[in-house]
Amino acid sequence: MNALRKLTVIESKLFLREPIGAFFGVAFPAVLVLVLGSAIPGFTDPSEDNGGRRPIDIYLPIVLALAIATVTMVTLLGVLSAYREKGVLRRLSTTPVSPMALLAAQLIVNVGALLIGSGLACVGAVVAFDVAAPENVGGLVVAFVLGSAAMCAVALLIAAVTPSARASSGLGTLVYFPMMFAAGVWTPGPIMPDAVRRVADFTPLGAASQAMQDAWAGSWPRPLHLVVMGGLTAAFGALAARSFRWE
Repeated sequence: MNALRKLTVIESKLFLREPIGAFFGVAFPAVLVLVLGSAIPGFTDPSEDNGGRRPIDIYLPIVLALAIATVTMVTLLGVLSAYREKGVLRRLSTTPVSPMALLAAQLIVNVGALLIGSGLACVGAVVAFDVAAPENVGGLVVAFVLGSAAMCAVALLIAAVTPSARASSGLGTLVYFPMMFAAGVWTPGPIMPDAVRRVADFTPLGAASQAMQDAWAGSWPRPLHLVVMGGLTAAFGALAARSFRWE
């Protein structure tokens, strides 16, 4: 535990020394909410297409899903791949500190950044645009945690099966943008075509986005979405554990 605590402190400092990664991990969700609410005409006005709700009320859970995707598929994946390619994990294996401790420290740092960034986005939306607080906080937390776990498993699997940091980045990008589409970044769930929404329901980020939208509106996330996120976490996590190589 002492080694894990020291590694977490070190990885936190390294995280903050990368301004681009720190910005997208912590500040980007809040900045995106403020820009969307201030710059897009009608984004804070009730819309008949959304059942009388404002677009920003629907979009905030989507921003949380976007934050999950960015932290896991860009920051976490990039660091893990670079550490393996540069031999950091191999060198750690010769010390009393195991590479597994480094992975745990990375997860703590990135999930911490994700929580802070998501919290800032929610506070900014409530303060700046009077967005109502989530009606089902418990359901939102469950959906957020399961969605984060599923996307972390995806990042670990990509890091496990790609031979270099460049390959990890390329494959991560190929996964990142379809995931954002499934989450409703460009076409929010309520206005997605039915066929597209059915496909999105079976993706980790699409299920997380829909579950968080349901919880925000006061409903409990649908069992389908919870099962999808939990099942993908277990499946991708098991594959990553079997495939991962320290060097």
